[in-house]
Amino acid sequence: METLAAFIVLCLLIADARIIPDNYSQERRALLDEETLTAVGGKQHLDEDETIANDILMKWKMNELNESYINPQHFNFSKHYFSYKKDIEKSKVYQIIKRMPKGAVLHVHSSLMLSANVLVKLTYEDHLYACYSHDDLRLYFSETTPDRPCPSKWDLVSELRNSSGDPAAFDSQLKKYFTLDKDDGEDYNFVDINTVWKRFDKVYFAIKSLISYRPVREKYWYETLQQFYDDNIMYIEIRSGLQSLYELDGTKHSRKYLLDLYKRVTEKFIETHPDFIGVKLIITKHRAQSIDQVLEALNMARRLKVEEPDMIAGFDLVGQEDIGRPLTDFLPALSEAKGDINFYLHAGETAWLGTSADENLVDAILLGSKRIGHGYALMKHPSLMSAVMKKDIALEVNVISNVVLSLVHDVRNHPLASYLAMGAPVVLSSDDPGAWSAEPVSHDFFVAFMGVASKHADLRMLKQLALNSITYSALDDEGKSRLLKVFNERWKRFVRDVITDVSLIDTNVI
Repeated sequence: METLAAFIVLCLLIADARIIPDNYSQERRALLDEETLTAVGGKQHLDEDETIANDILMKWKMNELNESYINPQHFNFSKHYFSYKKDIEKSKVYQIIKRMPKGAVLHVHSSLMLSANVLVKLTYEDHLYACYSHDDLRLYFSETTPDRPCPSKWDLVSELRNSSGDPAAFDSQLKKYFTLDKDDGEDYNFVDINTVWKRFDKVYFAIKSLISYRPVREKYWYETLQQFYDDNIMYIEIRSGLQSLYELDGTKHSRKYLLDLYKRVTEKFIETHPDFIGVKLIITKHRAQSIDQVLEALNMARRLKVEEPDMIAGFDLVGQEDIGRPLTDFLPALSEAKGDINFYLHAGETAWLGTSADENLVDAILLGSKRIGHGYALMKHPSLMSAVMKKDIALEVNVISNVVLSLVHDVRNHPLASYLAMGAPVVLSSDDPGAWSAEPVSHDFFVAFMGVASKHADLRMLKQLALNSITYSALDDEGKSRLLKVFNERWKRFVRDVITDVSLIDTNVI
């Protein structure tokens, strides 16, 4: 009898073992399918050509990721961006992303958009003087030696270059003042955040001193538009404090003059690039400034919004949040102005929790910010995350910036991974690509796609991110329709290019 009972139990166990795997497998697949559907791009449908292009993209993605697993010493997203940046262009995935139309860039600072190589070329302009002091550089255009403070002395850059004996080496040294990537072998993973920000400010002031001269700013802006256009960007929203430009004789222009310059040069660019939609400005003020100074900038933004409604998108406060003044310091002025001007506020660009920096997110939401700049700390605030999702407030994520400015060391740990998985309203941008010699936005798309997003994330996610940049832009409905039309036309050409490019067909890629 006991033998019979044992036999029956054994049969039941075997039966269960046969039943459970089938049910378990179905339930497991259902959960994974639900995650895929929820994620950014999960609801995108690919047509026949897009499906072929996606197959090509994903074969290369799997091949390159598998290679990084096997040989992490060569290409590893746990390393600093500067350590693998030069290898990015070798990637077939990157070459595909580079060709891809990306819609718009919505979070970028006007003085730090252009590559250091082009900035060095601008130093060949006549009448440029340099003042070197320690690791600082100040530049100024003048017909005579500048009558301005200088800890050492003012020298003509042309004379310094000619007397150096090696102009190429001179330019190489000059370039170091325009970028944080100095190629000196330093391990940036061990540089603290405040030190990096101090270096970043030095780069900013060096570049600002070069482009404050009106003729150079005109060339700078045209070259910037060309560089972004070549990266398949069709519309840009720039953050700018509208500094005062000067002429060779020392004459200073009003701050509105720079707005007019942006408009004039952009219109000239569109004449030869008719599928470029245009530019809008988000007026900024540094968060370290006084309440009166912020109020003055706010009032300027409101006035310019009335005078140039097609050029002004809104207002923002910029600068390092960890040591800067919180939004609560400016609440009276911001609250009073929010009916007249849209906000696109930096908030939560910090690794801390429970500080005024991450709690800026609360005020950004309550003040009705149309988008949130960075939002790095948002995942630590579930109630705020829920509010952002319900209110459909886009998150302007800048992955490489967060690495370079020491918020995250291993991009696989970036909160963007969670935002993408949740289907949050994300737009990818590049913040200050010129300051770290990155491509306008292709490098950020590549690092986000390969190092942050799910291994399963594919062309649907990339397409959705580009579409998000149109949806959450400050363009009106007509502008968005124009941009979407241009995007769709370029997207079709991009897909055809991918599936007909024999260099992307490799029988060794599985």
